[in-house]
Amino acid sequence: MLYWLFHQLHTGYVPILNLLNYTTVRTGAALFTAMLVVMLMGSRFIRWMQAKQGKGQPIRAEGIQRHVLEKAGTPTMGGFMILAGLLAGTLLWADLGNIYVWIMILVTAGYGLLGFLDDYAKVTKQTTAGVSGKVKLLFQTLIAVAACFLVIQFGPHMEGQEDLSMSVAFPLFKSLLVDLGWFYLAFGAFVIVGASNAVNMTDGLDGLAIVPVMIAGAAFGVIAYLVGNYVYSDFLKLHFVPGVGEIAVFCGAIIGSGLGFLWYNAPPAKIFMGDTGSLALGGALGAVAVATKHEIVLAIIGGLFVLEALSVMIQVAYFRMSGGKRIFLMAPIHHHFEKLGWPESTVVIRFWIVSVVLALIGLATLKLR
Repeated sequence: MLYWLFHQLHTGYVPILNLLNYTTVRTGAALFTAMLVVMLMGSRFIRWMQAKQGKGQPIRAEGIQRHVLEKAGTPTMGGFMILAGLLAGTLLWADLGNIYVWIMILVTAGYGLLGFLDDYAKVTKQTTAGVSGKVKLLFQTLIAVAACFLVIQFGPHMEGQEDLSMSVAFPLFKSLLVDLGWFYLAFGAFVIVGASNAVNMTDGLDGLAIVPVMIAGAAFGVIAYLVGNYVYSDFLKLHFVPGVGEIAVFCGAIIGSGLGFLWYNAPPAKIFMGDTGSLALGGALGAVAVATKHEIVLAIIGGLFVLEALSVMIQVAYFRMSGGKRIFLMAPIHHHFEKLGWPESTVVIRFWIVSVVLALIGLATLKLR
C-alpha cells in the first residue's frame, strides 16, 4: 500500500522516495515494520491472553515432566502477534499488484485461521487434542491446492522461456526440469502441507521453532530476490521466475515478526506461538518454495523441520510394527535429547546451529551447478 503511494509521489515531488523502487530497501522496511508491530503489541497482548485463557496452553501429561511444572499457565496463540507483524510489513511495503504477494497472504492467513481454531479448541476444552487431525489436513490441502493453482494460472510467464509453472527444478543441475503436468498440484500441495506440519512439530521448546523459521525465511528471501532478477538468475544459471522477487519483501516481514516474537518467546517463554503461528509460518515457507521453484531446496534449508517430522513418522511406524517398542526415547526428536539429559537451552541452541549450517548448504546449491 505504501509502496504504491510512494511510487506515485516520488515522481516530481519527493525524488528520494525513488529508493522505494528497490526491493532490498522495501525488504528492510518490511522487516523493521513487522518487528516494531510485534514488539509494541507484545506485553499488552500477553496480559490479555493470560486473562482470557486462565490456565494457558495445556501441557502433555505424558511428556517431559519438567515442562508440566515450568510451562504450565503460559498462554498460547502468540501466532497472532507474528501474523499481525507479518501482514503489516507485507501489506505496507510489498507491491500489492503482484500475484505472488497475495498467494503468500492467502496461505499464511488461511493456515493461521486454521491454527487459531485448533488453539481455541485446546484452550477452551483444556486438552491437548484440538481440531481433528483429518479435518486440519483436509483444509490444509484445500488451501495449498488453491495456492498452487494460482501459481500455475496467474504467475507471470515469459515468451521464449520454458514454462516452469508445472515443472520441478533440481538443485546442482543447470537445466534439469521435470514437467509433472497437473500432478504438480498434488506435489506443490504436499510441499506446503508438509512444511506447515513439520514446523508445527518442531514448535515444542522455547525459541526452538521461530529462529529456524527466520533462518529459512532469510535464505528464501535471498533465493526469491535472485530468482526474480534476470541478471542474477542468468549469472547463477537459475531458472528465472518473473515477479517472484517481490516475495523477498514477504520474507523480510517473516524475519522481522520472528525477531519481535523471540523477544517474548526466548526462554523462559512468556507466550507460545501455538498452531496459530506454527501452521501459518510453515505453510508460508512451503508457499515461498513453490513460488520460487525451489521446492527441493526447502528440504535442505528446512532440514531441521524434516528431521523433526521424520522422527515422529518413524517412531509411530516402528511402534505399530514392533508391538509397542520405540526407537527414540520420545518424539519429536528434540524431546529425545531432553530425555538424554540435555538442558532445554542446549537443545535449542544446537538446533539453531544445525539450521544455520543447513541454510548455508541450501544457498550453496545456487552456485554449485
